[in-house]
Amino acid sequence: MVVEIPKSNKADEELSAELSHDVWTVANIITVLRLFLVPYAFVVLINGNSDVSAFALYAGAASTDWLDGQIARRTGTVTAIGKAIDPLVDRLLLASGVIGLYIVHRIDLWLVLLLVARDVWMLYGAWRLERHHMRMPVSFAGKVTTALLLAGFSLLILNLQPVAVFGARLVPGTGLVYAGATLSVLTAIDYARRAQKMISSAT
Repeated sequence: MVVEIPKSNKADEELSAELSHDVWTVANIITVLRLFLVPYAFVVLINGNSDVSAFALYAGAASTDWLDGQIARRTGTVTAIGKAIDPLVDRLLLASGVIGLYIVHRIDLWLVLLLVARDVWMLYGAWRLERHHMRMPVSFAGKVTTALLLAGFSLLILNLQPVAVFGARLVPGTGLVYAGATLSVLTAIDYARRAQKMISSAT
């Protein structure tokens, strides 16, 4: 069940009090480094310089997502800027991955359009909630969706040889991307349903 949380309520005031005011924490430095890796990985990928280098950069930025969060929570250095930048890096990683892979002809256009449309839809939903001073926490399914897509994109960037799966030849990473794309649609539908319920309850 989703709980509506107005920005000005006591829970938010307590959360704000728990946030660290130190901007240059270890967790935030890792997040910023992840942010800088995104365009670098994209350029290496589309230039075709080295699939291994592009994979190392992209997978490095993707796999350290859990690290900054763990460090921030365990050291009590969760900051407002970190909470804002971290999901932004994930969105940029997904966007650069899907667009870059399309440019180098490793995924189809329909997948690009699907994932971009899904993110636009989610941003619209977040904007509508923001107008009512509400927000929705990221669901477990949403985190799984991001993990599947990032893992799948990483393998497609590595560009391994196809393997036989039930008689079909698939490039490693394809199954993860398809699973992530399917789950992304389902989570977007669930997000829209929950957001509408929250907005209706507030009006």
